[in-house]
Amino acid sequence: MRKILPSIIIRKATIEDLSSIMPLFEHARQYMVETGNSHQWVDGYPSEILVKEEINAEHCFVCLNEAHKIVCTFCFIIGKDPTYTVIENGQWLNDLPYGTIHRIASDGTIKRMTDRCIDWCLKIIPNIRIDTHEDNKVMQHVLIRNGFKRCGIIYTHNGTQRIAFQLTK
Repeated sequence: MRKILPSIIIRKATIEDLSSIMPLFEHARQYMVETGNSHQWVDGYPSEILVKEEINAEHCFVCLNEAHKIVCTFCFIIGKDPTYTVIENGQWLNDLPYGTIHRIASDGTIKRMTDRCIDWCLKIIPNIRIDTHEDNKVMQHVLIRNGFKRCGIIYTHNGTQRIAFQLTK
């Protein structure tokens, strides 16, 4: 018997959503620390200023549960990501147009929200790139479970190293 997943709605975030989005990042930071990843999203990252910029650029999305409560957020950008220009110790699967997923965070009330965000993004563009911290074993597991291939190492805007993954459908 297959378990029926609760329905969710994914939509672009608005500035009015900010007070519901920021606690999701706090929850995610705590979860990362609990699961052995205390080096990612430090010093209040992502900041409210960054999230506002992403909302204004229409890159920030929210997932609502059946009661219309925001339970997850993520950033999704179609087009070249400057931090993905150089990749070390490997290569991208292809050079086709792609979307990039950044900063997935949920409140933990609905399981496998990352899977659902990935599925939604793949319906928009069938070529997705994403990166995560070396210590984020949970996210690495989720990405591999979803069919992503480890491609190499990239460096973020502040020079920190990340493991790069790609999925092409």
